[in-house]
Amino acid sequence: MSVELSPRAIEIAEHTKQLIAAGGYNGFSYADISERVHIGKASIHHHFPSKADLVHAVVQRHREQSREGLAALDQHISDAPARLKAYTDYWAGCIRDGQLPICICAMLGAELPMLPQEVANEVQRYFEDLTAWLQAVLETGVAQGKFHLRDSAFVEAQTFMSIVHGAMLTARALNSPEAFEAISRTALSQLTRSS
Repeated sequence: MSVELSPRAIEIAEHTKQLIAAGGYNGFSYADISERVHIGKASIHHHFPSKADLVHAVVQRHREQSREGLAALDQHISDAPARLKAYTDYWAGCIRDGQLPICICAMLGAELPMLPQEVANEVQRYFEDLTAWLQAVLETGVAQGKFHLRDSAFVEAQTFMSIVHGAMLTARALNSPEAFEAISRTALSQLTRSS
């Protein structure tokens, strides 16, 4: 399912994504977007009648972009450890340059009980997508003789995902992109180490 938005709506969505990364669902208002995009709040409401509609569209776009990015990794990198490293390197770059200092779904996941249901459902779907991709990569790595799992591929995928997203929080708390890189490097090395 592709999220079809006008160029102005895409601009609004991209600024909203940055605001969500900075402060979560309740950390911004339409006034903040209006200031960034230089349009009136009524114009924002024209594209997205409610904040829930806006954030739902932003998370849908994020999921779609994520799926495309992960599919590109699958297509261009056959070695499973290299694929996971490329995934963590992407986030390391985002954190280092401040482009997207934390996954918006990690931010929203912390607020899940307080989110509108349609937004919460989309956030959960993001994590389901990511878990499925990680599980497939881990299974590939086992078949390639590159990964040594201590539990099922599903549990190991959830564990790796949790470590990576937790590392994003650690990097933010310590203002240290290096912390993210060190933690994700350790998570990857634990998968490649024999029991």
